[in-house]
Amino acid sequence: MSRYTGPTWKVSRRLGLSLSGTGKELARRPYAPGDHGPNSRRKISEYGTQLREKQKLRLMYGLNERQFRNLFVRAGKITEGTHGDNLMILLEQRLDNIVYRLGMATTRAQARQLVNHGHILVDGKRVDIPSYEVQPGQEISLRERSQNLVVVNAAIEATVSRPAYVEFDEDKKSGKLTRLPQREELEPEIDEALVVEYYNQML
Repeated sequence: MSRYTGPTWKVSRRLGLSLSGTGKELARRPYAPGDHGPNSRRKISEYGTQLREKQKLRLMYGLNERQFRNLFVRAGKITEGTHGDNLMILLEQRLDNIVYRLGMATTRAQARQLVNHGHILVDGKRVDIPSYEVQPGQEISLRERSQNLVVVNAAIEATVSRPAYVEFDEDKKSGKLTRLPQREELEPEIDEALVVEYYNQML
């Protein structure tokens, strides 16, 4: 299945969650799209609730279904921690997400584009794979010729705070994942237990 390239704002409104992380999608119309959006009383089944939670998490990080399912299977093979927590941590370790968390991009989609276009270095080596799994201690930086990218500088200036598990040097425009995140530091809008329940029925 290919990556979703449709109207993300409509999807955000349907799921009731800002997929971009900016909150702009829900600022003016915090209800589902369509004629009956503000007054919809449709009851969602248990399966529908699980599916929606899976879609929220998958689309938030910008993965296609195959990537997400494979990551779910990997998370299940980790012996320590719960399946859902491990899935969330693996998603956070993606290079495009770390670039976003460091404040070098305003959205994960923008961060993914920076990685795809070869602007990002990991320990001094160019990595253009958004799904690259960043390990604690690895340095994430910009290529020398990418130091003055307008979008990166604007994102850094607009960043108010960063998660406790990353650190960033604004002068060098580089940062790192200092440790693996704890579940309570990650997206509170997601109920990962429902995602696990969904795939336990499907796989």
